[in-house]
Amino acid sequence: MKAPVSWLKEYVDINEPLHEVAHRLTMAGTEVGSIDQIGAEWGPVVVGHVQAVNPHPDADRLRLVTVEYGGEDGPAEVVCGAPNVAVGQNIAYAGIGAMLNDPYRGGATKLKRSKIRGVVSNGMVCSEKELGISDEHEGILVLPDDASVGTPLMDYLGDAIFDLELTPNRPDCLGVLGVARELAAIGGTAIREPDISYPEDGPPVDSLATIRIDDPDLCARYTATVLQNLTLGPSPEWLVKRLAAQGQASISNVVDVTNYVMFEYGQPLHAFDLDAVENHAIVVRRSYAGEQLTTLDGVQRELAPDTLVIADPEKSIGLAGVMGGANSEISDSTVNVLLESATFNGTNNRITARKLGMKTEATLRFEKGLRPGLSEVALRRATKLILEVAGGTAAQGILDAYPEKDDAVVTLTDEKLLKVMGVEYPEMQVIATLEGLGMEVERVGSSYEVRPPYWRPDIAIPEDVCEEISRIVGYDEVPMTTLSGRVPTWEPSLERDLREKVRASLANHGLQEIISYPTESDSAMTAVGAPTEYSPLRLENPMAQDQPYMRTTIRASVFRAAARNARTWRGAIALFEVGAAYLYSGEGLPEERQMVVGAFNGPRDNDSWVSDTGASDFYDAKGAVEAVLEDLGIEGGFEVTDDPAFAPGRCAAITVNGKSVGVVGEATRAVLEAVDCDRTPLAAFEIDLSALGEAIGESNAPRAYQPFTRYPSSVRDLALLVDTGVSAGAIRDVIAKNRLSQQIDVVDVYSGKGVPVGKKSLAVRVHYQSDTKTLTAKEIEKAEAAILKILGQELGAELRS
Repeated sequence: MKAPVSWLKEYVDINEPLHEVAHRLTMAGTEVGSIDQIGAEWGPVVVGHVQAVNPHPDADRLRLVTVEYGGEDGPAEVVCGAPNVAVGQNIAYAGIGAMLNDPYRGGATKLKRSKIRGVVSNGMVCSEKELGISDEHEGILVLPDDASVGTPLMDYLGDAIFDLELTPNRPDCLGVLGVARELAAIGGTAIREPDISYPEDGPPVDSLATIRIDDPDLCARYTATVLQNLTLGPSPEWLVKRLAAQGQASISNVVDVTNYVMFEYGQPLHAFDLDAVENHAIVVRRSYAGEQLTTLDGVQRELAPDTLVIADPEKSIGLAGVMGGANSEISDSTVNVLLESATFNGTNNRITARKLGMKTEATLRFEKGLRPGLSEVALRRATKLILEVAGGTAAQGILDAYPEKDDAVVTLTDEKLLKVMGVEYPEMQVIATLEGLGMEVERVGSSYEVRPPYWRPDIAIPEDVCEEISRIVGYDEVPMTTLSGRVPTWEPSLERDLREKVRASLANHGLQEIISYPTESDSAMTAVGAPTEYSPLRLENPMAQDQPYMRTTIRASVFRAAARNARTWRGAIALFEVGAAYLYSGEGLPEERQMVVGAFNGPRDNDSWVSDTGASDFYDAKGAVEAVLEDLGIEGGFEVTDDPAFAPGRCAAITVNGKSVGVVGEATRAVLEAVDCDRTPLAAFEIDLSALGEAIGESNAPRAYQPFTRYPSSVRDLALLVDTGVSAGAIRDVIAKNRLSQQIDVVDVYSGKGVPVGKKSLAVRVHYQSDTKTLTAKEIEKAEAAILKILGQELGAELRS
């Protein structure tokens, strides 16, 4: 929003430096992004006086103009081609070095002394376009007679503009008058309200037109008046310049007034050609199925069923609060006008504008919500100005459809004000501050009964009133106090600590963390094996229509991310997510269970010229789990299990202290198709952090420091023949009981030729080491024999020959 200082001064006195005014506005919540100075770039451009106009000796269309500009060297002779230059005029004279707009090529250019058709031109007599004031370039800018010769044009004609960066709750400041009211409240000065009175010399308005609201949920109030025998034409200069300062081009005097009042009050208006309205009857209704309307921009638009339109008994003639229709447009032949000022539903207005791809100054204001009281005031102001610039007569009274009166009252207690702001403001200061903002205030006991003004839709609850008091009095006036009571002590959180340790461990082992949205589709969750005992919680207003449920598993998000990356990246993929699964049991709020899911896809490592590292598989996911458990100082295990998301025989439960805390495996073909993954295998793991925390229990005490041993280890391989049902984990558990075995690795599994049916061969590498001495071969052989004996007794294992 742009607020010219010259326009603001029509309503409020501004006597402080502009940077101080901008600072005070910003500190009160109306942020001034910048102060733009019109004319600051002109340089040596002053008020000049035309002393003589003579013909050019070598050009019929050029003339030599003698300009007195107050310079030490006397008058300057300028070559000028403007048809309207005349002796006795005050004009804008640009001396050598001035920065002017190039009317033909655009952009700023520095004025130089030049010879035009043999005559030296010592400057320029400027048009409005060359000064950047407007697009007018047909003639020079003629200044009033009271302009003092030699005065810098910036001092006489320049202006400063506050470029405001407003919050969405302040549509009143989308009008210059609203900004002026802010300045008056901050400075404690009076506001000069615009005159809205006008002669009502026409017939009664209800004899000229009628209005009806069929859908009051979308239109809170509709006011209108009728003006007759108008003279359409160009707008006066003051009106054109006011609109130009807002970046709005002049159209005609009637239309320009509606735009001017919108920029003044923040209330959009629209003018209809009354003779184009059937039966002079206005109906505010929802559009019909398949209804179309050609808007003022010449585009034929098909209207959605919930689109609010302005119509007559036969057709729609405008999109309510967005744009008028071409079939009721103000034209050169218009003599009678129905002027509209209404209050439309902000949400519906925004939806309509977005569906149709239309963003206008009107929608910018309506979508933020306007109060019904503003429409009548703006209507009367626009009626007055139209009579001034276009003549004609105004009907007696106004048409006013107002189904439900808006008479909001907000009650603010002393207790509430103290609780919210922490300050006891004096009663007289509170009343004076609120009345300075245009509110009606009545003191009732220990409360203030506050009626917000018609231009403030953002005052609805006691907290809003508290904010108004504090921002106008000044937030810097809130006294500083020290903290009372004890500073809160740190409270340990085992769940958070565990979650962060797992996150750090996975990142340290090379996995990339992802963060996905907590919503999902029901079909995707079902496909990846979401728990069936919980019902997914459906959102009323989801972020994406294809993901309307709070997820009961984070598998789908992680699997889909791996698949999406696999389509564009042919290297190794290893990623994980730590997030909540929302488990809703049908009552109360859902349980937010913290889960960890990791996924592996593609080559085990990036391309190597040495050898093929193979594809990531079950063992990569299993290794990541083992690394996390090792970092946590936990002994874990794996047991064969079934899970609908993972292939049989390539799936294992993760166990800690005998309790299942998760699962690891390779995704089934159905899962790969569901997440659109075209590269196999997709290995993954899932850990329930709540279950992991419970399984750890008391064993999660800090680990004691284990010094490095000074003595070497010895490595021996065992080729064991066992039943196919014996797991590698069971063999490792037996070997680990021997005090000299420090590390056990299963390096190979084989079944087939040379191995009896129902048996398999496991190659196990055992690292023997003592903390007190170097082991001898005999000691190692003794330990190995003891291990083989127990393996044979407990698991039926024998050494393969």
